[in-house]
Amino acid sequence: MSLVERIKECQRWDRERYRPFRVDGLSLGWVSRKFADRLKGFPAVFAVSPDAVDLVPGLQGFEVRSRAVEEVLLRLKEEGLIKGWRDEAYPVGTSLHSRPLLRMERAAVPLFGVRAYGVHLNGFVGRGEALRLWVARRSATKQTAPGKLDHIVGGGQPMGLGLMENLIKECAEEAAMPESLAREARPAGFVSYVTERVEGLRNDICYAYDIELPVNFVPRNTDGEIEWFQLWPVGEVKARLAAGDDFKFNVALVNIDFLVRRGYLGPDEPDYVEIVEGLRL
Repeated sequence: MSLVERIKECQRWDRERYRPFRVDGLSLGWVSRKFADRLKGFPAVFAVSPDAVDLVPGLQGFEVRSRAVEEVLLRLKEEGLIKGWRDEAYPVGTSLHSRPLLRMERAAVPLFGVRAYGVHLNGFVGRGEALRLWVARRSATKQTAPGKLDHIVGGGQPMGLGLMENLIKECAEEAAMPESLAREARPAGFVSYVTERVEGLRNDICYAYDIELPVNFVPRNTDGEIEWFQLWPVGEVKARLAAGDDFKFNVALVNIDFLVRRGYLGPDEPDYVEIVEGLRL
């Protein structure tokens, strides 16, 4: 096992099995051929051809598009095709900062392969070889990656919140971290990937934030999504990442990026170039 394998786990998808998902001629995602066949049952909303799945051009405007798509998604939820409904809307557009063309239920986003965004916080104590990272274990009841290892804080980016607003919210919910402390987190880049998962095609950008925490701060979960927190030496985190897939797939990438940025993974590593290039697609 190796760090390269953790990265390749986030690069596994066969483009030939997908068709572009388009809105107003803009390619915003990827729909599997099987799911495209199901969408043929909703011709008032989706125009399915051998080349693409298009939102019907007559559906114009953010609210009109959003309501039409939501009606379809609710039908598919009733059929059991969409699992883990969150009642959480994600923006669908060409970028996070562009005007969204519609909103979409979070649980349905991977079925359309549209780009989603999230915030990931690397919480650490100490410096140099004495640095330790806070590691969490996800609840066994989580919809995604139950029981996997995680960051101190992380979460998807819903509509209506800025990135820092969302990070502050997640810090409170997941780690009982006060806003005054959460605001000390600093942006530290991002990782991106496209990969097939059981829930569909994950086409994500994960924004990384770093925070050096006081030695007397101990995270406490408040939303029931985390089983425990532990402080791990940075060398143990690196070894565990290389040894297997104990970490949630995208958390592994953000952790590897942290190791690169902080100099714990350097150009003397045989796979260094492949690792660094693989963190952003």
